Parts: sequence; structure tokens; C-alpha cells
Amino acid sequence: MKLAILSRAPSSYSTRRLKTAAQERGHTARVLNTLRFAIDLSSDEPDLQYRGKPLSDYDAILPRIGASITFFGMAVVRQFEQMDVYTPTTAAGIANSRDKLRSIQILSRHDIGIPATTFARDRADVLPAIERVGGAPVVIKLLEGTQGIGVILAPDTKVAEAVIETLQSTKQNVLIQRFVAESKGRDIRAFVIGDRVVAAMRRTARGEEFRSNVHRGGTTEAVELDEEYQRVAVQSAQIMGLKVAGVDMLESDHGPMVMEVNSSPGLEGIEAASELDIAGAIIDYVANQVAFPELDVRQRLTVSTGYGVAELQIGDSSDLVGRTLATSRLRERDITVLTLTRGTRVVPNPKGSRELEAGDRMLCFGRLEAMRDLVPARRRRRARPVLEPLPPEAGEALAATHDEVVSPPPPTG
Repeated sequence: MKLAILSRAPSSYSTRRLKTAAQERGHTARVLNTLRFAIDLSSDEPDLQYRGKPLSDYDAILPRIGASITFFGMAVVRQFEQMDVYTPTTAAGIANSRDKLRSIQILSRHDIGIPATTFARDRADVLPAIERVGGAPVVIKLLEGTQGIGVILAPDTKVAEAVIETLQSTKQNVLIQRFVAESKGRDIRAFVIGDRVVAAMRRTARGEEFRSNVHRGGTTEAVELDEEYQRVAVQSAQIMGLKVAGVDMLESDHGPMVMEVNSSPGLEGIEAASELDIAGAIIDYVANQVAFPELDVRQRLTVSTGYGVAELQIGDSSDLVGRTLATSRLRERDITVLTLTRGTRVVPNPKGSRELEAGDRMLCFGRLEAMRDLVPARRRRRARPVLEPLPPEAGEALAATHDEVVSPPPPTG
């Protein structure tokens, strides 16, 4: 395998470990400065120039894209994808995970625990936003901060307002999140490769610091995650579109809560804590994918006019409930079920004897018109009642009525 590691820091621990691990396994590995690429769209096929010369052929890339060059780095990765070069970290995955608001919005649509989060721009909306997450103390985060930079714990509402106003005055976008007090100073970093957690560590902040990042002096220890934490970590990475990711979770009283999914997780802390060859595991995974690549089903199967991929959910009143796939007549409608999801369990290539239940979600390929007929009516959100303040005279009348009801009768005799 010929591998390119996209990095501006060839001497960093993670970059050196990845290159060494690849070479130890007999692969050719080069570190290429991301900023020295030029995207070439002048010919019939997508291409890249590196240091002013045509780029040679590569089987795979491992992007290590820093936050400061996110836009250009994603463009380079996207061009490699157009050239059919394998990457476990796609441009879409980087975009999804790098923007904290975007990642929380995506995760909130799935069975993933996240801290209560709000986003507001207008000064008048800040106080209601703080109340919606449970009131102070709150955590204030810059949307694109890394390594704990731009994460502030505001102990009370006045401090929170002042911090948010200051950051917004400098054109910074900020998130407001509930402070999960029971996890103060601790979090879990789960390292996901493919569809499994290969290692995990608990990070503990130093002293009174509430941020547990290793770059801020936090200490680490290896931990064994239970099935729920592993499920949440793997599912979060997959939802983001990442095959290699660091998933940061808080240990709350209600189970794992995902703080962030990192598309370029560092290797030094996790390898030291776990004493495992994480870099080697990444290289092995990439080599296996190059030998037997996964296809983007939604892109590859939608080239036929009138056909496509869709996810269908079986409603309570659907005539499919209680039927097996074989008796559902889906095949007669030109619909093939690729996977079936029940709760958190995914059944790939389900058998015809599988009985369907209300709430099942089916990833299907077939005739779009036929699948459209199976889509249930869109559920409408119920409007929340708006409580208007009572006029003074109404309040006085209500108070008088209240007194009449609850006041004890005067004593007699």
C-alpha cells in the first residue's frame, strides 16, 4: 500500500507513529504538507499538484487536518475522494465534527445522549437560553475551539452574560451547555476504528481546572467501557461519517453524554494510557479497506433513473406490522431491504423470515415512487403555548378568587 499522511507537522508524535507503523508493515508512507497541494480541475479527470508537480498515485490517505486550515484541508481531502483514493476521514466527516454546533445538531437526531445545548446570537435571547439548559453554572464554548481552548465555565448568570457578550462582540459564535456537575474535571476518550472501540481512557483535570484535556495538564488512565459507552462511541463516529475518531464523553448520572467527536485524534495520550499500538491498528484497518473497499451505497446505487436509497420507518398502523419480509410483498414492489434497525440493533441483509415490528427502520434500495408510498405522514411539531402576562386587573381578580378559595372561614361563636 502506498500511503500519504496529510500533515503540516511531520515531527509530531501522531504523524511519526503513523509513518513508522506503516513502514514496519511493509507499506510505503510519505508525509505531505497539506498546504502544498494545488487542486487541478483543468483536465477531464480530477487531479492534484504537489509542490508544483503532478501528484503520483496513492492508495490511501490519512488526513491530519488542523483547525486553522479546515476549509482548504477539506477541499484537498475531497479531491482525493474524487480521485478514488481511500480515506477513513472524509471531507464530510471533518466538516461535521469540526463545527461543534453542526455536530450537536446531527447527533441530536439519534439515540445519542448530549448535554442540554442552546445557541443564540441576539443579546435578548441569552438569558432565556441559559434558563433552557437548566440555569447557571453553564459551559460556554467557541464553535471551533480545540484542546480545551475557548471552553469557559461560568459559575453564575451574570458572568455567563458578560462572557457571551464579550465573545460575541469579537464576532465569535458560542454554544451554551448545561454543566454536568457529576463529571466535573473528568471525561472519557474512546478511540474508534471502523466499527469498534480499540481503546479508551479516562482523563482527569489537574487541581481546580474543569477541562481534562491532556494539553492542559490532565492525567490519563486506561478504562474498559461497558456496552452502552461503546455503542454510543461507535455510533457517534459513524453518524459523523468517520472511520477513525476520538469520541469524548461525560460520565453523567443518565449514562454517556457525547461532548465532541474528533476527526484528528492525537495518539500520544491514548497509546501511553492503553499501552496499545493504536497507530498500527489504524494502518491495518486502512490496508484492509484498500484491499476490500466499502462503497458509498447512497451514491453508487442512485445512478439509475427512478431508483435510489431511502430509509423507511414502519408506523404503528402500517400493514407491514406482523408480516415477515418474505410476505411483505416489498420485492414485488421492486424494493430490496439492505439493513433493518430495531432500537439500537442493526441487522444487515435481513432474512425473509424476519418479522417486522412497529418502529423498525429499513434501509432500502428500490423504485423511488414505490418507496414514497410507504413513507408515513410527516409528524408535525405541536406548538408550545405562549404565556402572555396578565393585565393588572386580571391579576387582582385572580388573587381575590384565590383568597376566597383557600382562606379559612372566620371563627363562629
